[in-house]
Amino acid sequence: MVKVAVNGFGRIGRLVFRYAWDDPTMEIVHVNDLCSVESAAYLVKYDSVHGTWGKDVQQDTEECFTVDGKKVTFSQEKDYSCIDFRSMGVEMVLECTGKFLKVDTLKAYTEQCGVKRVVVSAPVKEPGMLNVVLGCNHNLLSPEKQIVTNASCTTNCLAPVVKVIKENFGIKHGCITTVHDVTGTQTLVDMPNTKKSDLRRARSGMLNLCPTSTGSATAIIEIYPELKGKLNGLAVRVPLLNASLTDCVFEVDSPTDVAEVNAALKAASESGPLKGIMGYNELPLVSTDYTNDTRSCIIDGLSTQVIDRTMVKIYAWYDNECGYSKRMAELAHIVGAKYISKKAPEFVYE
Repeated sequence: MVKVAVNGFGRIGRLVFRYAWDDPTMEIVHVNDLCSVESAAYLVKYDSVHGTWGKDVQQDTEECFTVDGKKVTFSQEKDYSCIDFRSMGVEMVLECTGKFLKVDTLKAYTEQCGVKRVVVSAPVKEPGMLNVVLGCNHNLLSPEKQIVTNASCTTNCLAPVVKVIKENFGIKHGCITTVHDVTGTQTLVDMPNTKKSDLRRARSGMLNLCPTSTGSATAIIEIYPELKGKLNGLAVRVPLLNASLTDCVFEVDSPTDVAEVNAALKAASESGPLKGIMGYNELPLVSTDYTNDTRSCIIDGLSTQVIDRTMVKIYAWYDNECGYSKRMAELAHIVGAKYISKKAPEFVYE
């Protein structure tokens, strides 16, 4: 088993912990976060959105909690390089703080701490960094890429849609709007926001629709460089806790219709590299129906539109926490199997 540590125990860190815990090829031995061990144990067990985890989680000491009796050591270091990963035998770190988003701030893991591999829960937008979207560009993983990212939740939703439309119809250009749930970068009530410079995120996230930025559309060029300068978009944060929606609009090269577009999306969801990653649905469902859905995106076939044969509009649902965290746990599995254990991974998207 690959020994794993989780740095950052927020929304994503805790869900990745849950999914990775059940992976028999990985053993999570350590968690680091600035919160107390009491809070860490409590919040990984009980989740207002995703429900109670079916494991017995208990605080053991001030430096340890247990899951079904198995100990997980705990630290509260702001500087991860102060953690003695080497003595714990940690081979891979799941970096979930959202704080270390540059190569220079991440390389201490491998250069000083003795860690073999790092998977980051946010995109790192620097030359040479591989931002992975499973089903789309995971073929670019290599022994030399010791640090990789799982891109972003919205990029994981958008990239499969782009893949299908690009390969079947060609894309001239496009624009996306993600209707996204509140996150910890917003404030509960109106107050100064120290996490983001965007003033609109200083307004109550539970009362307002909040237009803001998203890097998901421009991040697509990391996966499909030929689309550079052809995609962009915005986000609207909404006062909901879970399940988001990406509104994708593309001007395509080949004239088409709704039936043809939906057929291509449905076929991609049923076989090939996107099976298990993309879903397709023609039921009249709403956002709460997608809570705890671990797929990266689910096409709302009822909402597909084609205007004047070449403008295509698609709605793609996603649980922005569960879908993303499940992919990150799978990416960690693939990285650990291929480059640490030297075994064939169980998750194969081909």
